[in-house]
Amino acid sequence: MQGLHLTADLYRCQSDATLLTDEAALAALCRQATLDAGLTIVGEKWHRFPDYQGQPGGVTGMLLLAESHLAIHTWPERGGVTLDVYVCNFETDNSARAEHLMAALESAFAPGDCQRQRLMRGERDGPAQPGEPLLEALDEHSVYGFRFDRRVLACDTGLQWLEVLESRELGLTLRLDGRLMTSEADEAFYHEALIHPAALAHPAPRRALIVGGGDGGALEELLKYRSIESATLVELDGGVVAAARDHLGSIHRGSLDDPRADVRIQDGAAYVRECGQTFDLVYLDLTDPETPAGPLYTQAFFEDCRAVLAPGGALVLHLGAPFHEPGQVSGLAAALGEVFPQVHAYGLHIPLYGSYWALAVASDTLDPAGLSAAEIGARLDARGIGDLQVYSAEFHGALFALPARYRRLLPRPASVSA
Repeated sequence: MQGLHLTADLYRCQSDATLLTDEAALAALCRQATLDAGLTIVGEKWHRFPDYQGQPGGVTGMLLLAESHLAIHTWPERGGVTLDVYVCNFETDNSARAEHLMAALESAFAPGDCQRQRLMRGERDGPAQPGEPLLEALDEHSVYGFRFDRRVLACDTGLQWLEVLESRELGLTLRLDGRLMTSEADEAFYHEALIHPAALAHPAPRRALIVGGGDGGALEELLKYRSIESATLVELDGGVVAAARDHLGSIHRGSLDDPRADVRIQDGAAYVRECGQTFDLVYLDLTDPETPAGPLYTQAFFEDCRAVLAPGGALVLHLGAPFHEPGQVSGLAAALGEVFPQVHAYGLHIPLYGSYWALAVASDTLDPAGLSAAEIGARLDARGIGDLQVYSAEFHGALFALPARYRRLLPRPASVSA
């Protein structure tokens, strides 16, 4: 009976009103979302309540699952919906399927506000292994995950669902809308690889911009450079910055309050269009393209970024997982190639992301791939860059030694250098 029980109370739903009053439409939505999540329907029951005092009646329904159940009730007069999903994990861990189903239904109803609860059940005799298993999808066929011992924080920021989790292996870990973002144990893999290849290739970066990156990890790496006079961090969600300040000090190490840092809570795309400044380096430290950050992964936004780059400057961003997201990686590389004469793709395995991860430096002139280990070593020494956990002079070259499968995703002709 050990399993995961999820509930959600949805308020001010903006979906088509028929989903709250039409038994057939609601049942069809729930069936399809359940099947899409990979769960097994074995029975169902639906009931529409009569209209009352001029108000339409709501619908109550249940899908009986081989894994357990989905229950739902609607209050059309209030634009409200309650959801209840329980899955048994006795033989197979169905937690990711439950999360997928709940997320799909929430998205369909488009609530103005939501209250969520999460409960691990049936553990009187102890789970098969310690900790709560959380799985994340790499694509529609593949998942990976970790076990977490406790949930330190869980809240709705108004823009996304934010969690700070803790595990023995990862330490404190940030999760946004069900996606793992950064952890104390492995943050250096991503943040050092994001910041240092371009920053070391630049002769003397003085002004830099980070769009996203509210955890402060990228900012901390950037401020290791004595030449940096100002670093502007533009984060859409102030809740991320607040959670980082309260819980993720070992990741940002006080950089969010460094006197050279200008932390702004606003839309990054609007800031880039309106700032009237130029930067030596621009970093896009964003959630994935399928999230609300999607408009920042477009050729139009890359053109806006190029417009704020000083001569010799560079744009840096992650592209995704080449093995699991080849179309995304190929499309983003092609879009960058339409804007910048040079796009230098690179990559590394990031433990928290469960895969080899692609990144790119895009520029008119900057060529980080052309620097030797000796040159990188000399620059690290000259600039006093220390306390590195992953990046090194030798590792720099390895970042740009691309697997053939990844290289084939890059556009031709080879105006895109890799």
